[in-house]
This record gives sequence, structure tokens and C-alpha cells, in this order.
Amino acid sequence: MVKLTGKNRIKTAVFISGAGSNLKNLIKFSKYNKSPIQIKCVISDNKYAKGLNYAKKFKIEKKIFKFDKENKNEKKILDFLKKNQVFLICLAGFMKILSKNFIKKFNGKILNIHPSLLPKYKGLNTHQRVIDNNEKFSGCTVHFVNSKLDSGKIILQKKVKVFKNDNSKLLAKRVLKKEHILYPEAIIKVFSNL
Repeated sequence: MVKLTGKNRIKTAVFISGAGSNLKNLIKFSKYNKSPIQIKCVISDNKYAKGLNYAKKFKIEKKIFKFDKENKNEKKILDFLKKNQVFLICLAGFMKILSKNFIKKFNGKILNIHPSLLPKYKGLNTHQRVIDNNEKFSGCTVHFVNSKLDSGKIILQKKVKVFKNDNSKLLAKRVLKKEHILYPEAIIKVFSNL
């Protein structure tokens, strides 16, 4: 893999809605020599998202956009991304669904991390559904985003064993640890041909 300097790293936006642990992890990853990304901005649909504190702490530009059903702000978001020359969007605990139009008009790559072994358990409440179905394994998946929910091409997955005494919180905690390893690995995989 070619060593990327600050100048030719891939300009990246991270979209969040909540606590931002994957954002924090991606920021740390972006500081490594082997990282192909530079995080230019953090976008949230929630002005109270705790993860916005990481943007502040690491002096990364942050923007709050309302994602409504009419998608009124999509043009503003796309213009903002274009202005910042963003080529990669990483969804990290982002709880809104991007419209087909947005995905088509964004002229780069959009990745998402999902807390299950896709194609199983798309959508919400994955950990509880895994437990309710007595699955032996759960895990996490990084995939490309397309217009269907959690259905884009899978890049990488990691398995997590489900224990008999698990509840959704315990399982979520273990899956999240794996997510922090998986997301950087998936990004390196996507851009390893640079």
C-alpha cells in the first residue's frame, strides 16, 4: 500500500447521531501513518449528540443538519461535502436513512457499520433479536451503502459469540469492541489499491 501523506489522504465525513464511540475510534485511526483517511468534518442530525464533543476536542468542523422526510436539507449537505472535497462518508451510529437521491448525487463512497452479521438482522434492535432467536453468534458488518436498508455489498465482518446469560446490553458492548477493530480494517481494505 502506498504511504499516504496528509495531502493525499481521502477526505472523509463521519455522520453520527449519538455517543460517537466509532467516531472517536475513526479519529484515532486517522492519525496513524497507515490510515488512508483524513476526517474533514462531522455531520449530525442531533445537536445533542455526545459524539459532537469529539469533533470539538480534535478541532474537526462539525455541522448539524435536520434530516426531514422532505429531504429539504440534502442539497445543503451535498454542497457542504463538495466544498470540503469529501470523497468518503462513514456512517457511525447514524440513525437516519439517506435518500436514494442523496446516495446517487454523492459522487464518492458511503460506508456503514451495522451491529449484526448481515444479511441477518437489518434495521434496529439487532442484539435483542439475536438473543430472542437463540443465535450462537452475532457480530458486526461494514458494508457499502445503497438505496436499500443495510443491503449494500459487504466489505468485512467479525463474529461475536453469544453466551447463554447474555442480555442485549452485554452483547452490544462486546459487539462494539469488535466494531472498533473492524471499521478501520474495512477502510484499509477499500482503499488498499491506492
